[in-house]
Amino acid sequence: MVRTYHEGGPDGSHTRERDRMPKLADHDQRRTQITSAARRVIARDGLAAATFQSVAAEAGISVRLVQYYFGTKRKFLLATHHAVVADAGARFTRRLSTLGAEPAPREVIRAILTELLPTDADRRRDTIVLNTFHAAALTSTDVGAEDTLGAPRFLARAIAEQLRRARGDAAPAAGRASEQAAGRAAELDAELIVAGAGGLAQTLLVDDGAEQRVGELLDRLLDRMVEA
Repeated sequence: MVRTYHEGGPDGSHTRERDRMPKLADHDQRRTQITSAARRVIARDGLAAATFQSVAAEAGISVRLVQYYFGTKRKFLLATHHAVVADAGARFTRRLSTLGAEPAPREVIRAILTELLPTDADRRRDTIVLNTFHAAALTSTDVGAEDTLGAPRFLARAIAEQLRRARGDAAPAAGRASEQAAGRAAELDAELIVAGAGGLAQTLLVDDGAEQRVGELLDRLLDRMVEA
């Protein structure tokens, strides 16, 4: 922020205007404040409840300010969805950084899936939000299916890459299926893994006992898929 000074009276004193002026808004921080409020509203009351008015009230700001930053309901809904996905991506990055320079494919896949699951309050809220968006894509005029499919498609591609690594390392060159067929198998299996993790995430939302089995369930899934 540029600091300006105002010269005062005949005694030559100076008054620092920055001491009287409100600080300029940090626009990224303000957007985060709004999308965080929207996440809480959606997790608590559903997508339809996320209006300019309800989100503004949750954030403790004016409706006009929400409109200034996002213009339409669709824009702040999509920004909220993006914020949830971006936070998940940040968690993946942090988790993968703990695995060392050359983690095994199975370790990478397990780390990704672990970060998808609602095993703490924040991830539980975000899982509810994502599920709400996916359900709304069937009927809502504000959110369509294509708006929600980017993240699972990205995950499937990332997991398919790790499956190809694992299977390429484990199987001898002779006797392997053609490279094209093997690549297609990895893509299909990756989709199944993402779908399985999504189903497990939904189970964890409603079945408290499932959390005690989550590690065993992940390992059982990976035992069948990583080197299949």
